[in-house]
Amino acid sequence: MRARVARGKEAIDGRLDLHGLTQSEAHSALLHFLRNAIARDARLVLVITGKGRGGEPGVLRRHVPQWLGLPEFRALVIGFEDAHVSHGGEGALYVRVRRARGG
Repeated sequence: MRARVARGKEAIDGRLDLHGLTQSEAHSALLHFLRNAIARDARLVLVITGKGRGGEPGVLRRHVPQWLGLPEFRALVIGFEDAHVSHGGEGALYVRVRRARGG
């Protein structure tokens, strides 16, 4: 996924920057953003967590991947991986969202 996006073969359908948010704010914002992405029929989104400071991963950098594994997020997400360096590298994630059900 990362290589396809970096080469422009796959578009990023939305971006969410979680910098400066508390864990609670970030959790709510991420859930809302992913639900809206599905409603907009987005396929791939970029979630910016930040890298952290002093060589240590930041709180959101550690928690967002854990949150994406929770039941409330698994219903929305197919998978995720670190973004290409041009999109933030380890400070961002490409998230593949599910298609809306029904029709």
